Amino acid sequence: MKRKIITLVVLVALAFSSAWSQAAAAGGERTVEESYLQDPLEIMIIREQAYSDSKDMKLVALQYIGQALDEGRASPEIRKALDYLATESSLTVVRAGGVGRALNNYPDVRREACLMLGQIKTVEAKDTLLKVVLVDTEPMVIAAAIRSIGKIGLMTGDDVTQTVAFIINRFDILFPDNSLAFESLVALEALAEINNGIKDPAAIKAIMKIADGNYITPVKQKAKDLLSKLRKYSAASSGSGK
Repeated sequence: MKRKIITLVVLVALAFSSAWSQAAAAGGERTVEESYLQDPLEIMIIREQAYSDSKDMKLVALQYIGQALDEGRASPEIRKALDYLATESSLTVVRAGGVGRALNNYPDVRREACLMLGQIKTVEAKDTLLKVVLVDTEPMVIAAAIRSIGKIGLMTGDDVTQTVAFIINRFDILFPDNSLAFESLVALEALAEINNGIKDPAAIKAIMKIADGNYITPVKQKAKDLLSKLRKYSAASSGSGK
């Protein structure tokens, strides 16, 4: 019965996608009003797929969300679906028999959702990603969330830089991860470019830890280059009297 329901949802989604494509081809670009009228059906399908127990359905949901984002249709409902997909199993765990293994632990789904949240440059998207960074346990998911945080570029005080610094320190103590360290550096570099530097001492110390830590040479060099850039930002800021 479950398989029949999943198949039905897929068929409805495909039919919707086909009808939407044909309408767009026949009538050219849609107006805002036309987009609004057609969005509820699309959102309903995406929501049902995202909240499904099936990993395949979640992947289909991500496919449709990606299409919506590419077309500039990043609605609050789309973001909420990504919020759920990015944090599922971290915040909502479904276990076999209530105490067994997690049945909804799909790191690749969470990673893709985090990457897509980076295209929704809102405070809400940033806050979800910060939550992922703090509660998820998979380095590849955390790295994706940090990458997207850098793309969004929004900071409220030192909330972002302190979170990234915390993760760098946590993994440096437990198990240094080159990919995670590199993504952290890329994110901090992007934040520095958007905000004319980084003044958070915790973030600067974390970068120094990578530069002198047990990491591969390219990662350590990236950290050293970033420290050099931050010094230039600081010198420019002092020179301008800020």
